[in-house]
Amino acid sequence: MINARRATVDDAEELVRLRGVLFGVDDDSDDNGWRDAARGILLRRLAEEKPSMAGFVVDQPDAGGRLAACAVGIVEERLGGPRNPHGLVGYMFNVATDPAHRRRGYARACTFALIEWFRAQGAGMVDLRASADGLPLYTSQGFVLTADPAMRLKLSNT
Repeated sequence: MINARRATVDDAEELVRLRGVLFGVDDDSDDNGWRDAARGILLRRLAEEKPSMAGFVVDQPDAGGRLAACAVGIVEERLGGPRNPHGLVGYMFNVATDPAHRRRGYARACTFALIEWFRAQGAGMVDLRASADGLPLYTSQGFVLTADPAMRLKLSNT
């Protein structure tokens, strides 16, 4: 059985590296300073006394300090409704596996551990955005496609 452990602030650098893998950018790319911003958020949120963000990771078996896979998520408090009376919703993101460690069940272990964390936080549902490659993993864990299309408005921060 693969053991996913809870991410700590010591994992922030590797979580950012795997985020780059997720986006298909090389380790040196830092357009617009996204790596420093992501690292800062992870350092702050993972160190909170009662964190609303958690990550679960699997270490590379052959390289100390390097991660093979990760899954990160947050719990948001929204207004309750008929399908989720208490309004707590998990959002899973940053599910990534190092290319050399794919197809070994590491992402599955990370997402399973994160789902259990969401459950322990009282979340009534979990949302995510899936790539075509990720669909089989997520559907095997009970996720279903929704009829609601995702939409986005990009705001400028000037």
